[in-house]
Amino acid sequence: MKRKRLLPFLLCLPIALLVGGCGGRGSKGLFSALKPEKVVGDDIQAEDITEFVYTFENINYNAKYRRYRFFTEDGKYLFFHETRERPDEYGPTTPEDTTASGTVELTGEEWDSFFETLRGGTVRKRKDGTETGGYGPWTYLYWKNDKNKYRQFEFRDPSARFAFEALCVSLAERSDGN
Repeated sequence: MKRKRLLPFLLCLPIALLVGGCGGRGSKGLFSALKPEKVVGDDIQAEDITEFVYTFENINYNAKYRRYRFFTEDGKYLFFHETRERPDEYGPTTPEDTTASGTVELTGEEWDSFFETLRGGTVRKRKDGTETGGYGPWTYLYWKNDKNKYRQFEFRDPSARFAFEALCVSLAERSDGN
């Protein structure tokens, strides 16, 4: 009788051991490819990133739009920024409302600094919704082997987001279109 009760346990044990290492953050378990999220720095490395887009928009009074974009092109690391403003008006803003924009080529060290602000952040399946009223930021990470699936990015914590924004402000100040 004891053998019959023990049999289901023995059959499930190997499966539990295999799956056990695949659900945690930064896990390298056998089924880590099935994780619902990828972690920058663990699953995604700096050289895997092809584009990162950060967008903020306020369409209420004093409408404002800001976009930061890091990307690679012809083996170069690049940063683009655009700010649109409609003082004393409501949005959405249009290209005619552009108050600042520009592109700058980054050094390898600057790209590494950018990557450090993303490290520990997560990338999940992109969810396109119809909800309204949000300011963002909306953040998307495009990387090699994402298979058009894992793109919606979330910073590891508010301090990482603030560090990212500070980096963007300093890069925008030296861009060619400012």
